[in-house]
Formats: sequence, structure tokens, C-alpha cells
Amino acid sequence: MRQIGVGVIGTGFMGNAHSIAYSASASVFGTTLRPRLEIVCDLSPDRASQRATNLGFSNYTAEWIEVVNNPAVELISVCTPNDTHAKISIAALSAGKHVWCEKPMSTSLEDSAAMAAAAANSASKTIMGYNYTKNPAVTHARHLIEQGAIGRVAGFFCRYDVDNEADGNRPWSWRMSRDKSGTGANGDVLSHVISVAHYLTDSTITRLSGDIAIVHPERKDPEAPGTTKTVDNDDMVSALVHFSNGVRGHIGASRVTWGRKCGLRWEVHGTEGTIIFDQERLNEIQLFTRQNDPATDGFRTILTGPLHPPYSAFLPNGGHSLGYMDVKICELHDLLTSIETGEDVWPNFEAGLIIEKVMDAVDRSAREQRWVNVE
Repeated sequence: MRQIGVGVIGTGFMGNAHSIAYSASASVFGTTLRPRLEIVCDLSPDRASQRATNLGFSNYTAEWIEVVNNPAVELISVCTPNDTHAKISIAALSAGKHVWCEKPMSTSLEDSAAMAAAAANSASKTIMGYNYTKNPAVTHARHLIEQGAIGRVAGFFCRYDVDNEADGNRPWSWRMSRDKSGTGANGDVLSHVISVAHYLTDSTITRLSGDIAIVHPERKDPEAPGTTKTVDNDDMVSALVHFSNGVRGHIGASRVTWGRKCGLRWEVHGTEGTIIFDQERLNEIQLFTRQNDPATDGFRTILTGPLHPPYSAFLPNGGHSLGYMDVKICELHDLLTSIETGEDVWPNFEAGLIIEKVMDAVDRSAREQRWVNVE
């Protein structure tokens, strides 16, 4: 089993998730490519040192460029604030490293395009962190769609609502700044919706009419008690959308919806049936197919199990349930397989740029208050 040295830049929630995935992937999937936790990076040397100890990394640093230049590192995770994704990813690709970057790609379409161009000019593999498309329940839904179980797809409808910022008394953070984060709920939450939309319809959003709202325009300044800072990106976002294959739908997201914890909910409407999914019940889908006897019509629950790859890599029986971290391991497995085989993985930086273009179009449409084409 060949080892591949990995470096993780950023030690927040996603850096932790990536590190756990690296530790578990070979044990779960028996891959011939086993990640070796080489170095972890955090702006705070003390925090970096502690994370290295907790997660099992051999080394640590407070300088991300040291991860990029480390000859023992072949694969780099970029789990830092959005405004640093481009410079780190491009540097890593230029150094011949594979890159696993959390979404969104960057804070601007220009930077995202530069990332995609760097990937296109490199032999290295890339993947964006759209893990909700790697869930066995979701991959099975796509399989059903491809089989024609619900006929021709006519509509896609999805919202992703969370209450991370619902409390207006929460202080201002970098996520509420266009300079640091780009868009708000659009980039942080709706980006996942777009990834699922493209994955399930096997097409892309090409035309839309978007709308945004800032619910809490002022937040307490955490660095200056008694003062506030302006929130200049979106708390809520929505759009009517047209897809390249003729599908119609609407999408939306909010970071200020009380009671929603991971409220990613989608429906795919077909000419012969419907599929429904709720991320807060991530081990099941609801399937309706037209029956000959209307008295037997109704949705049925499909609970994921060993017949829905790659569930069986984790558990031998259905009903035991996978979790968020398991799905991140599935995402990593796709990347490691890509590195092993040389085949591209979805969504790589090219596919990620297409998602970014939709996000940009939503923002542009909302500001200009008109229908726009996705460039």
C-alpha cells in the first residue's frame, strides 16, 4: 500500500473533517493509496501544535507556504477563509500538489477562473468540497433518475436553510464581508444547492432570476465594544432557474432561518414520479412512482444500506446510518481514486468554476433586478 503525504491548511471545522477523513479512508475502503498525516498549518503556532498532537500529524507550521513547499507533501487540503483559497490552491498546483479545496472556490469569479486555469495547466488532481453529492442516498437518487424511474426530469427544487447567523446579537465575522467571504448565504450555503442541482440533473443552470436580502444589516464589532460593523453580503438568497437540458426550478438558501440546523431539502420532479430528500435525514430518500391502482399511490421510504455504494464499505447492514464525516470520507475516496487512476473526479476545479458562475449570476441578477444568462 503506497503512502501519500498530506498537508492540511486551516484547523477549523473543515480542517478537522479533512484530517479525520485522511485518517480513516484507507481503513474504510482498503485503498492502495494510504494518506500519511505529514503537516498541519494554522496561523497560531500554539493552535497548530495542539492540532498536530490531537490529529496525529508529524509536523506543524504557522506558514501555509511551508506546507506547499514541503517535499513530503503530495496532497493539500485548503480549509482556510474564502479569500485565501485562490493563492494557496494556485501555489499548490504550481508546486505539483493535488488539491482538495473547500467551497466556495474564492471570493471572486476572476480568482476562481485563475484556479481552474491553474488546474487545467497542471497534471495534479483537484476536487471541491461539495460533499452532499457523495452521500450514498444521493448517488442512489441519481442512479434512479438515470434508470428512468421517475421518467423525464421536469423540475428541480431545493432550499438549504440554517440558523448559524439567525441571532441578530451574534457579532460580525469575516463571513459577513464581501472582501473576506465574497457573497454570504450564496457562497456559503447556496453553492451546495447548485452542486446538487448540477449533479442530479446531469446538466447546468444557464439562466436565472435572483433575489437577495440582508436581514441583519449591522452586527456588533467583536474588536470594538459598543460599536457595530456593516454586513454587506446576503443573509438570504433565492432564484428561479433554467437548466441546459430544459429542466425548470427554483433554489434558495438562508443563514438566518431559526430552527434549521442543516436544512438541505430537495425535490426532483419527473414525468412519472418524484424523489425527495432531507439532509437532516441523510440516510433515506422518498420515492413516488405512478401505480396502476391509484389506491396504492404514495411515497415509499428507501433506507440506505449495502446495496447503495459505497455504504457497505462502512457498515454490513442497512439502518445503522452513515454520518457527515463518513460522507467526507467518501469524498476523499473519490479524490484518491482519481489520483490512483489518472481519471478526473467530479466536481474538480473545472466543474467548481461552473458552480461559481451560477453563484455570480444569482448575485448579479439580484443587484440588477433582471433575468440574466450564466456566463
